[in-house]
Amino acid sequence: MRSTGGKLAPGSFASFSELVGAGLARISNAKPFIFDCHTMNIAQNIERGRRFFPEKPALIFADQSLSYQELDRQTNRAANSLRQLGINRGDRVALFLPNIPEFAISYLAVQKIGAVAVSINVMLKPGEIKFILKDCQAKAIITTAELSPQVPDSEVPELQHLLIIPGTTQTSTNLGELMALAADEAQAISMESHEPAAILYTSGTTGFPKGATLSHGNIISNMYSVNRCTKMNPEDRLLLFLPLFHCFGQNFVLNSGLNACATIVLQQRFEISAVLETIERDRITMFFGVPTVFKHLLELHPEEWTCSSLRYYFSAAAPMPPEVPQQWLSRYGAIIHEGYGLTETSPFASYNHEFKYQFGSIGMPIDNVEMKIVDLDGSETPIGKIGEIIVRGPNVMLGYWNRPQETAQVIKNGWFYTGDLGRMDKDGYFYIVDRLKDMINVSGFKVYPSEVERIIAKHPAVAEVAVYGVADQLKGEIVKANIKLKSGVVMSQKEIINFCIQNIATYKIPRDINFVESIPKNATGKVLKRSLREQ
Repeated sequence: MRSTGGKLAPGSFASFSELVGAGLARISNAKPFIFDCHTMNIAQNIERGRRFFPEKPALIFADQSLSYQELDRQTNRAANSLRQLGINRGDRVALFLPNIPEFAISYLAVQKIGAVAVSINVMLKPGEIKFILKDCQAKAIITTAELSPQVPDSEVPELQHLLIIPGTTQTSTNLGELMALAADEAQAISMESHEPAAILYTSGTTGFPKGATLSHGNIISNMYSVNRCTKMNPEDRLLLFLPLFHCFGQNFVLNSGLNACATIVLQQRFEISAVLETIERDRITMFFGVPTVFKHLLELHPEEWTCSSLRYYFSAAAPMPPEVPQQWLSRYGAIIHEGYGLTETSPFASYNHEFKYQFGSIGMPIDNVEMKIVDLDGSETPIGKIGEIIVRGPNVMLGYWNRPQETAQVIKNGWFYTGDLGRMDKDGYFYIVDRLKDMINVSGFKVYPSEVERIIAKHPAVAEVAVYGVADQLKGEIVKANIKLKSGVVMSQKEIINFCIQNIATYKIPRDINFVESIPKNATGKVLKRSLREQ
């Protein structure tokens, strides 16, 4: 990345307005702003909060409240503990944690020492976890006592430390005990903007996950774009039930919220009764969800949604049916703001602005980011014509971890090819039309058919399998499978589902299974997924 001149001194802290003035969140209608190569660190967001708002709540979880000062103190202790274990700059540390304060503490501690945080979906099974740990060569994994049996640590020789927080086990190291003996102070080390900060695994078209590697510059540029677009400020109180292992919850809400010195109210999952109670009790001002969440909330009686403190709603991670924001506006007089992006874009890429909100649109590119629609040959399409959405800017990932060939397939001349089909109108607003790839989107979670097919094909009774997505009113899409059994074999749906339960995350399991005589293919033997979906 090229330097553009003016920079902040390492370790210095500036107000949001000063940072805007320095160019971290400036608007550009021409070429994308190339993020300055000055040193930085994501964890400076919590250090800034400690300096300006030491007693202000940073995280609230159940009956626990951590001030900015206490959150930074615990983060420092965790950082010093990791250093004592020999974890250094560039080492990968896996986080296999649910939505608890320990996730934020561990994540920020990893950032402070310049290591790389590798988020692992808590719904994954041992085989899936083993693949990720070996692929990124994680030196340590941080998890809970409850989740630790899922970690196949004995099968991953590169893994040196199994760290438990909270809880204890007989075969692991208790991170909480190490933190109790560690020093309170630890300043975030200076990192170059292009250095890796986080790896988030996405399912691959080959059936194996690949690690989208995000730099400090990627994530920090996104944090400031979120702050500016949403007008997030220190007075805001953000409800966060989105999974922290997902880029939406991790970067868009947690990192951006801490960067704005806001208060984050953390919940382990989305439960309507708990959400309603929390919004009222904690006077939530900003609400973030996937389309499924808003569909659930529209099922409530209007009198049940008495949330006078809320000023802002936002939806992303999956396409929003236009009727949902229309009903929301009609019922509550409020806009559900929408954004678009992928893990590979940190994730924020476009935003449907409040000053010219377009129903059904994913909006326009955020500051310093470019988007366009291209044909298969890479040439830009005319206004209104459908093509692939591509993105360029400081939000685009470094690449897929240890996968230069797959990286080269999606990043060309600085442009990230999303695999999503869309169009752009005459005003520059973008619209998602379909997906170029066969990816299935289940409530915001990506499922690649080839990954599920690879697992089901291992069953000794299965001759052929084709997995695809079908529309679902609640989840957006569900996973469906057509299976051709081996000659003379009889099997039930339940047996296949039980086999899947043992090998893949719950959201990837087919909800509908057809046993068929044949699977449609073209002349080259490729399965005709479109025909399956149409049927």
